[in-house]
Amino acid sequence: MHPPRELWVVSLGTRPYTEVWELQRALAHRRISGDIPQDLLLLVEHPPVVTLGRSARDPATLIATPELLAARGVELFEVERGGDVTFHGPGQLVGYPIVDLNRHTLDLHWYLRQLEGALMSALAPFGITGARSTGQTGVWTDGRKIASIGVHARQWVTWHGFALNVTTDLSYFDLMVPCGIAGVQMTTVEAERVRHDAPPSTTLMGDVMAQVVHSMAQQFTLTPRDVDLASLTVSEGVPQ
Repeated sequence: MHPPRELWVVSLGTRPYTEVWELQRALAHRRISGDIPQDLLLLVEHPPVVTLGRSARDPATLIATPELLAARGVELFEVERGGDVTFHGPGQLVGYPIVDLNRHTLDLHWYLRQLEGALMSALAPFGITGARSTGQTGVWTDGRKIASIGVHARQWVTWHGFALNVTTDLSYFDLMVPCGIAGVQMTTVEAERVRHDAPPSTTLMGDVMAQVVHSMAQQFTLTPRDVDLASLTVSEGVPQ
């Protein structure tokens, strides 16, 4: 009998971008080698950071000067993911799926649509109708962008992923042309709930995280399992 196909969910809390970037690479290489036998989903919040993806060729998409970024306490990194410029910070749920597409479908476009679909499903219980935008990657609602996606893959194993604005301070997006899309309006789960007269919630981030885990597992036909990061170093990557 084959073992169950699982999605190992690692909740990291708040961690610096560089630490988790290095962690993704290390875990992706172990997924490629087979040392880690199941797909992973890292969930994290970052201190304020701007990242430039492979499509960020136009300097004008980053409006802020290095001095302004420093004054706002925002770090800046060029990374290997697809996509343009984006922001990560407090109140934003960032997900890094480390998925072996050899076990799913060998098509990055398919994978991007799967991520969009999972996020759209996760938003529905909060009364938010997520939608795609033709020719653009990410998730929108009523014309406002609520989630950004940018991925990288090697030997069909993915890393980087998605950023879902939950209670994010949207003023940070004024430092750039988000995702290189002129005139785009960003939004958050919290802001959309206000628009729909939903009551405030003190557990919104945790509730959103739970829905994202559920939807990601369903989208990829996997069984979710919470895993401690430390346990991935035990018994050749198999949690105890």
